[in-house]
Amino acid sequence: MPLAQLISVDQLKQRLNQPRLRILDCRFALDNPAYGKDRYAEGHVPGAHHADLNEDLSSPVIKGVTGRHPLPSPDALSERLRQWGINQDSEIVLYDDGSDAFAARAWWTLVWLGKRDGVYLLDGGMKAWREAGGALSQAVPDYALGNFQGQPDPLLLVSAEDLQQRLGDTSLTLIDARALPRFKGEVEPLDPVAGHIPGAQCAVYLGNLDSNGRFLSPQQLRERFTGLLQGRPVSELVAYCGSGVTACHNLFSLCLAGYPLAPLYAGSWSEWVTNPERPVATGE
Repeated sequence: MPLAQLISVDQLKQRLNQPRLRILDCRFALDNPAYGKDRYAEGHVPGAHHADLNEDLSSPVIKGVTGRHPLPSPDALSERLRQWGINQDSEIVLYDDGSDAFAARAWWTLVWLGKRDGVYLLDGGMKAWREAGGALSQAVPDYALGNFQGQPDPLLLVSAEDLQQRLGDTSLTLIDARALPRFKGEVEPLDPVAGHIPGAQCAVYLGNLDSNGRFLSPQQLRERFTGLLQGRPVSELVAYCGSGVTACHNLFSLCLAGYPLAPLYAGSWSEWVTNPERPVATGE
């Protein structure tokens, strides 16, 4: 079974009553941490729990050391997944407001913990669900405690130190999921230093979607990433972004295109710039 799988609104409607199904509402806003919880309380896909980027999918920030969204403790996340009723054999559907960036972070953390099958992103997210007249609920589901046991895979991660040592390696493909003005260092709304990691290419995560916010076809995605790889092996690719969130969208899309899962620099730009000895580039 492929690592990256999409589910359509119609398919989800048909599966809502399946006993193995668990749904996570991953809505979040970087400029308003309460946004996701508030939208969830107003109405969510029936049976969904809210998975908060700050509280559930990240660990606390250590100022001057970590990025803005450090990876969660594997034990803490596994416990939270069990509290949401997730079992080893659960089928899990993830969604957010539309682009699936926060849902992709949840997908990546599940894969990192060893959940390699039965995890889906809702194509088009809540926007598509509403447009199709999908039912909304304000009820918080009450499932029995799940039995999920996560085991993190260190091969899916690259540290800042490892990445810094590889800068200048011609076999490395380093892709940055942030918008081009941030990549070029023209603006920086979130972090204290503008620019990008030297040698990186800008691969804006929204480029994985069509004008309706749905994922491009696997063939279209493959063409996109073939151009970025320029003949280099995907095993030498590393993805990053601002804080290890939208980079997961690129990793999901790579898998959707048929490539194997590449590593994530989870600390990303917001961690990179905590150390002034790490090099910074601007422009294209």
